Amino acid sequence: MTQPDRPSTRRDFLKLAANSLLSLGAALTIGGLARFFSFQPDPPPPVEYDLGPAKEFPPGSSTVLLYIPAVIKNDGQNFTAFSLKCTHLGCTVEKKNDVYVCPCHGSRYDHKGAILRGPAGKPLRQLRVEKTADGDLKLFV
Repeated sequence: MTQPDRPSTRRDFLKLAANSLLSLGAALTIGGLARFFSFQPDPPPPVEYDLGPAKEFPPGSSTVLLYIPAVIKNDGQNFTAFSLKCTHLGCTVEKKNDVYVCPCHGSRYDHKGAILRGPAGKPLRQLRVEKTADGDLKLFV
């Protein structure tokens, strides 16, 4: 036997509203979890940079490469490099005259990356530079 049609009550409306909100919450939770588990982190930064021909770094030059960030120096005999990441908290140091200054906490480094003033406790990190057989420079960070 079927029940006779009865008018909707306030209780029916509240039950429908509660079930709808619970269903919506469950769907949003499942969507959020799916998005969380499918997250792809950014790829790690490169560890090797091709700097181009060595002749672009003439003897006596000191070239700041902000995209790495690093400084490449050519003393006429060898190429040397050091990182521009402050050893205190990792801020990028800026060249001011003949010193490198950390804009975050005021550490200062000389033209070779040695500490002049803290709070940094270590000199700027030295980087490896190699000259390839075809005359290009490669920087390894």
